[in-house]
Amino acid sequence: MISLNTPIEQLNAMNKNTLMDQLGIEYLEAKEGYVKAKMPVDSRTKQPFDILHGGASIALAETIASLGSALLVDMEKNDVRGAAVTANHIGAIARGYVYAEANLIHKGSITHVWDIEIKDQGGYRVSVCRITVIIIPKREIK
Repeated sequence: MISLNTPIEQLNAMNKNTLMDQLGIEYLEAKEGYVKAKMPVDSRTKQPFDILHGGASIALAETIASLGSALLVDMEKNDVRGAAVTANHIGAIARGYVYAEANLIHKGSITHVWDIEIKDQGGYRVSVCRITVIIIPKREIK
């Protein structure tokens, strides 16, 4: 199981053969109430008009919010799920990387709420997101 002490390399290794792997998402930092990651802006993450796809930004935001919540709960007893996502795409980027930073703004026993800013390499804001993660008792997925 993962915890706040899990090395970043191990957290990144968990993404093998997942959507995060397909999108090239790489965790850079994870600590209590904060996660930072990067994602390339390339053929995997662009829309047909040659800019970053908003859905890729949302996937990045939900990925780091969910990881942040997973690091805060007992994952042997609980699962975390994205429950609500809002996003405003306020800039465009055509190449390079985007960097996402998730900050926990509410830590309840059932929900966590995260604010996520996604910026380009120069610090220009591309998207702002809010993710609500729900903490549920572990059960078998059908």
